[in-house]
Amino acid sequence: MSKPGERKLQILQILAAMLEAPQAEKITTAALAARVEVSEAALYRHFASKAQMYEGLIEFIESTLFSLINRISSDEASGLDQAWAIAQLLLGFVEKNRGMCRVLTGEALVNENVRLQARVNQLLDRVEASLRQSLRIAASQAGLAEGVDAGVAANMILAVVQGRWQQFVKSGFVRKPMENWPAQWNLLVRAVAAPVMTAG
Repeated sequence: MSKPGERKLQILQILAAMLEAPQAEKITTAALAARVEVSEAALYRHFASKAQMYEGLIEFIESTLFSLINRISSDEASGLDQAWAIAQLLLGFVEKNRGMCRVLTGEALVNENVRLQARVNQLLDRVEASLRQSLRIAASQAGLAEGVDAGVAANMILAVVQGRWQQFVKSGFVRKPMENWPAQWNLLVRAVAAPVMTAG
């Protein structure tokens, strides 16, 4: 017999897998219970509501992303390299976790409890703050062009990342978020980075 913690994790994994269907229907607790092979009553023994299940997914996304963002911040000395690595992490994570991409774009949360979208918004605000901090470091290293505001640049990078997420979901997971990303990053950096001085 599985332990309660293991069963909770299994329920969240199956919910995430159901969100990976290219044209996901609204997920009901009845459908989820059938996939887990338990009764709906058994589901509610582990989670008080469907909203709590989605909160479990959001907590997983948050803990995964921020443990990696913290590692990037400590490993990378260059502020611009930090920003690049964070943006790449955000794109790579959803490419590997398609169901989570639906949560981050809010598509999976339509008609669910409004506090879930507020929780995702809070998570994205934290991501933007991490990008802003990296770009402030870049500015202190003379890596940003004169007059470029770290907050404005961080918001632009996150907006591009979120646009890639939306394309991924709306294309039925065909348009990969990482596709052409290095070339697009170069365009973004050209808009915000200080010109490189060459000897001559």
